[in-house]
Amino acid sequence: MQISTTWRRIAFVFLPFAAGYYLSYLFRTINALIASRLSSDTGLGTADLGLLTSVYFLVFAAAQIPIGILLDRFGPRRVQSVLLLIAAAGAGLFAVSTSFLSFLIARGMIGLGVAAALTAGLKSIILWFPRERVALLSGYMIMLGSLGAVTATAPLEHLLAWMGWRQLFEILAAATGATAIFIYVVVPERGNVPSIASTSTTLSSVFGDRRFWRMAPLSAACIGSAWSLQGLWASPWLTDVEGLDRASLVRQLFMMSIVLSGGAWLFGMTVHCIKRRGIGAETILALVAVLFIAAEFALILRTPLPSILPWSVVAIVGTATVVSFAVIADYFPPELAGRANGALNVLHFGWAFLAQYATGLILEQWSANDGHRPFQAYQVAFGFNVALQIAAFVWFAMPWRRSIASWMSSILFFKPTDVFYAVESVGLYEDSVILLPADDDAEW
Repeated sequence: MQISTTWRRIAFVFLPFAAGYYLSYLFRTINALIASRLSSDTGLGTADLGLLTSVYFLVFAAAQIPIGILLDRFGPRRVQSVLLLIAAAGAGLFAVSTSFLSFLIARGMIGLGVAAALTAGLKSIILWFPRERVALLSGYMIMLGSLGAVTATAPLEHLLAWMGWRQLFEILAAATGATAIFIYVVVPERGNVPSIASTSTTLSSVFGDRRFWRMAPLSAACIGSAWSLQGLWASPWLTDVEGLDRASLVRQLFMMSIVLSGGAWLFGMTVHCIKRRGIGAETILALVAVLFIAAEFALILRTPLPSILPWSVVAIVGTATVVSFAVIADYFPPELAGRANGALNVLHFGWAFLAQYATGLILEQWSANDGHRPFQAYQVAFGFNVALQIAAFVWFAMPWRRSIASWMSSILFFKPTDVFYAVESVGLYEDSVILLPADDDAEW
């Protein structure tokens, strides 16, 4: 009976929201595939292309807090269904647009329409599945959703061989609308745990938490930059710096997308295992940041490595949201899940917008030779991102540094270890956590 209930929840809750996140990832990364066609057909410059692609992240980020409130109040089923209809309309408009303004509006509508794709899925997991399985299932959801990035490489390249990108967006508009209807019809309702605090109070609980502001800048700097790179700038880099032809470019983007999907599964399994051993997910986040910075340095310095290696690390970091949301799940109770995840996503997507647009502006400062930017332009643009990531990592690591210094002092001078800086309170919400019952109280 329990097994049957679990599989029903997977079929009627988990998979529909995974489909929505799949479309979100596809829309996020598809411009890397059609960038050259889009530029040649519409005459967009590098800065215009950067703005057009990154406005997705800007609208996405701006919508996170309102969406978090709506998710906590109305539930993921209704919110996700309505927003996906907006994304479908945006994709349809993108297919028929002829001016930069209409393209910008269409891309913004797509960003708004898929803005709840991940947080709605995470909220549904928290509502329907046991707490100890949240990190694992979040990893699976992001793994399945990131298959959208896989689709936005070689598979769609084959489609573009016999249809234009406008026809492709017409198909995506129809598929997105069908997914919205599917979620509304198939997913059952489940009542949220009512929050005893007001909206302003609960939001202040998230934004007023020191632990949140300690990890959020590092998470945003790494994950947002990874999205920016894979979503757009990996393609020009591989063309201008590595000199790849179209077939080799699509093949490398395809391999990066496969790594991206596997990375989500890896992070989900890793976080699930270490939390069972009492280790915080913050440790994994720190390791991810170190690897990401090292990979970017490998690109900037042109180390004698196959480029697929550092670019694979970039792809994997794009799925580290599994780690970040696992940290958030430890900080806040379930009734604040939508707001807390939305608050973190504001920073993720806000950073992605700034990084993607700023990279285009920096690259625009160098003139193109036969359509290719010089390597120095990419070094400056990517180096600017790395500098900010290092600053965020130092900020994140400051409590650890104080803890190590205090521990060494206690050993050298035989004094009791001062752990005030080592451990910040993790019990702030412990007494207010309301776990959802595991019984079947849904309206199937």
